[in-house]
Amino acid sequence: MKKKKRLPRRTRRREVPLTEAGIYAAALRLIDADGVEALTMRKLATALDANPMSLYHHVPNKDALLRGVARLVGAQFRTVMLEDAPWQERIRLLATDFRTLAHRHPNLMAYSFSQPDFIQPEDPFWAALIATLDAPGVPHSAIRRVAALVCAVVIGVLIAELNGALCQWSNLKPPAPAASE
Repeated sequence: MKKKKRLPRRTRRREVPLTEAGIYAAALRLIDADGVEALTMRKLATALDANPMSLYHHVPNKDALLRGVARLVGAQFRTVMLEDAPWQERIRLLATDFRTLAHRHPNLMAYSFSQPDFIQPEDPFWAALIATLDAPGVPHSAIRRVAALVCAVVIGVLIAELNGALCQWSNLKPPAPAASE
């Protein structure tokens, strides 16, 4: 019996070279589909048709990858600056735009909200919020503290909205009055 010749295994060739931006975009797609916890460098490399070790030439570790993905999403924030609008309306618009972004990428945002360094000074949301609070004359020494409180409120509402608690809480019925004896 004649032995069949084995053909050499074909290797797939990447059509697009790896870049940080491409890696972050692919990671975001995986996070949107399966969540941050399911993201591994191996799964990301498979999605990019790359060797897992080649990712480390662009991104040192998963934490750096997640920070890069968060920056990518943060750059999508649509800053609305209505100079003539009252500061209350400007804050409402900022919060609404932030909410829209959170709903576009709920898995990433739910993870990011749990990180203490989620908001950075160069973030468009933070910069717009600081400018908005400066307009009505909030003392400069208090602007960052007030901005932090506004962020905490907005993020708290978004967490409750994204995990379903806000809907559940809004449907709570008051306790029945105690029966008098």
